[in-house]
Amino acid sequence: MYVRDTIAAISTPAGEGGIGIIRVSGDRAEDIAEKIFIRNMSGGMKSHRFYYGAIADPDEAVSLDEAMVVLMRSPKSYTREDVVEIQCHGGYLVVRKILDLVLKQGARLAEPGEFTKRAFLNGRIDLVQAEAVIDVIRGKTDAAVMLAQHQREGHLSLRIHEARENIVYALAMIEAYLDFPEEDIEFAEDCEIVNSVKGALGKIDNLIDGFDEGRVLREGVSVLIAGKPNVGKSSLLNTLLQEKRAIVTSVPGTTRDIIEEVVNIAGLPVKMLDTAGIRQTDDVVEKEGVRLALEKIAIADLVLFVLDGSRVFDEADGLILDAVAGSNVIVVKNKSDLAPVMIIPDLLLEKPAVEISTVTGTGIDALKELIFSTFIHNRAVDSREYVVLSQARHRDVLQKAGGCLKTFLENFGAGMSLEIVALDLRDALHALGEVTGETTPDDILDLIFQRFCIGK
Repeated sequence: MYVRDTIAAISTPAGEGGIGIIRVSGDRAEDIAEKIFIRNMSGGMKSHRFYYGAIADPDEAVSLDEAMVVLMRSPKSYTREDVVEIQCHGGYLVVRKILDLVLKQGARLAEPGEFTKRAFLNGRIDLVQAEAVIDVIRGKTDAAVMLAQHQREGHLSLRIHEARENIVYALAMIEAYLDFPEEDIEFAEDCEIVNSVKGALGKIDNLIDGFDEGRVLREGVSVLIAGKPNVGKSSLLNTLLQEKRAIVTSVPGTTRDIIEEVVNIAGLPVKMLDTAGIRQTDDVVEKEGVRLALEKIAIADLVLFVLDGSRVFDEADGLILDAVAGSNVIVVKNKSDLAPVMIIPDLLLEKPAVEISTVTGTGIDALKELIFSTFIHNRAVDSREYVVLSQARHRDVLQKAGGCLKTFLENFGAGMSLEIVALDLRDALHALGEVTGETTPDDILDLIFQRFCIGK
């Protein structure tokens, strides 16, 4: 339930900083600002103008800090309520004291995401746009942030509304016939109704088809580097990271544990995992490293099977081949700067492959391209036209809507009564409303906004 009280929170990260911002939203925001803000100008504050002065406790007449204060009157604010933002020095204690002073004047501490939730409840943004806000904040690469910005700006919502309009049109035609059967409405529009529903279904299916790409841009992927000792796994990790992260020596079994680092490959967040060289060993510590490597292979999104091209394919390589049999694999033939000796076994010939040298850097760009194209097939990820789903909630609800439309087409084609088939269309509309927030249950709304930080 939306209680129209006044909320306040710190909107900048905890700790020391050049500036700290306290945000206040609600009917009492301006009144609270007038009580605690002292400035050298007479008259009330104008909306959307910054004022310089000091924040002081009116009961004790003690100045807490100098500050810049801006008032944004409803509806031209983030929440569509009266909003005041206080900008002071960014020390933890001073920011906390000013927040406590605001709360003392009658505001309530905001819950996580409550400012954005009010923006949604007051109709400034829909639920898709609200969810995109947190993705903008958490985006790890340019492409992930761009995708979130597209959704925040309403491009995904527009695609969903286009599908909704198709369904509404078909439902309106059916209900017109149900409401005015005596008018003898020409019902040769069967084909038009079917085409309209098929159009909506096509738009929904196109969005669902792009989910995998959207998800990996938003969440990233895990890529595991597997191979026997001394094939160049750690050197490859260092080359991709462009820094010396893993120890590289000529001694087999140097890497004993899992090393994890995130690398940005053309906008795709990739968690690289360097593992222990997989081989038979009696060393207790190395054996545990091999066990962990085999365990991680099973859950990695992609495995880079690194081979030493200057040596023959041996039993240790065959052990890894068995381990990656059920995985998504790229064959990486390393040491192309040395005389080639290895012959790739037939079982690996059907896998995508690339020859590299971690010494000269040859083939590294080709490997990055291969990793990227494994997950992303649409190259125009920075285009306004690149609008895809990135959240499982959206996909699941759209799948439900698509299922309703498929049921409608089956029932309508079978000649089922119009009252029954109209229910299928209404169910589809209800499902689309769950995506944009028009029909989303309150418990789901609470879960969504709990993911936000306090102050956003």
